[in-house]
Amino acid sequence: MSERFSPKVVPLLDLRNLRPGTLPIPGAPVSTVAPGLLADSLGRPLRDLRISVTDRCNFRCGYCMPKEIFDKDYTYLPHASLLSFEEIVRIAKQFVNHGVQKIRLTGGEPLLRKNIEILIEQLAALRTLDGKPLDLTLTTNGALLARKAQSLKDAGLRRVTVSLDALDDAVFRRMNDVDFPVADVLQGIEVAHAVGLGPIKINMVVKHGTNDQEILPMAHHFKGSGMVLRYIEYMDVGATNGWRMNDVVPSREVVQRLQTELPLLALEPSQPGETAQRWGHADAVGQHDTAAGEIGVISSVTQAFCGDCNRARLSTEGQLYLCLFAGQGYDLRSIVRSDASDDELASVIGRIWNARSDRYSELRGALAAESGTPARRVEMSYIGG
Repeated sequence: MSERFSPKVVPLLDLRNLRPGTLPIPGAPVSTVAPGLLADSLGRPLRDLRISVTDRCNFRCGYCMPKEIFDKDYTYLPHASLLSFEEIVRIAKQFVNHGVQKIRLTGGEPLLRKNIEILIEQLAALRTLDGKPLDLTLTTNGALLARKAQSLKDAGLRRVTVSLDALDDAVFRRMNDVDFPVADVLQGIEVAHAVGLGPIKINMVVKHGTNDQEILPMAHHFKGSGMVLRYIEYMDVGATNGWRMNDVVPSREVVQRLQTELPLLALEPSQPGETAQRWGHADAVGQHDTAAGEIGVISSVTQAFCGDCNRARLSTEGQLYLCLFAGQGYDLRSIVRSDASDDELASVIGRIWNARSDRYSELRGALAAESGTPARRVEMSYIGG
């Protein structure tokens, strides 16, 4: 493979004015990596690809797209900069050829991407290395879910994850900051459940003093619903959300609060690389009540899970990020828009993953102490969750 196909690294200096850099990936510039299973420099496989299909969202949640930054004058990426559906599928196919089994569509808000059902149908036609359908999922804020659920299911989407940070309508409206009612999201969840987009996962980002009073009401509401509620520690993703450690409610505290009213017992991970610690609702004799279901906690700040991270992230304009907390990405768009072959594209992906050594969460404290100031990182709205 020639040097002209060495991916470029994109330093994320200003999301309104992204300009790709030209740093080559580590290793020999003409080395090739054939399709097949990969392992990074720490022995972690590649199994999960998250694809952001838009940088736009109809909510203005403070932990992701605060209104004071993402206001009416904010400049979004022009349409020509976005990967087309055909380009997304071409890239995704090479990831699948390297062992990816799960693809999650994210945003921004992915349901804002026009005709997203066409993309879902094309991705649903891909098969893993062992000939199985992909685990094809989508994360949404639920605002458009009621009207889109059936068409998403018909296109081949298997399940959805819905971001829902409160049941109390006033709290929910304050958090989404566009005065959107919680009842409409709950209706979307019910419609998605009815059409078979499950098991549905509900993600609640917990922020101290903002919505932590909703921890128990959320658990009671979703207990026995057939849906899995997951509590996520408020993360230091990007640089626009004003993150402070004092705003984090540690997962261990979340579990302690839950156990004051709901007996729980620890469950084993359902699969390698799972981000959530699973807790099952216990019955009267201390066994897992499967009818009552389970909850999960994602301790991305207080308990790093870098050791078995098997995820890569593709931004809406084709930058490949190897960590949610990364500040640089590799430019795959320039490769798919060149005359590079699929084999050359696959080789680039393989070289990038094989050289991967990211473990930001494990090093968070040391990196902050070393630099004195937080490093600039990619925004959640740009890379997806």
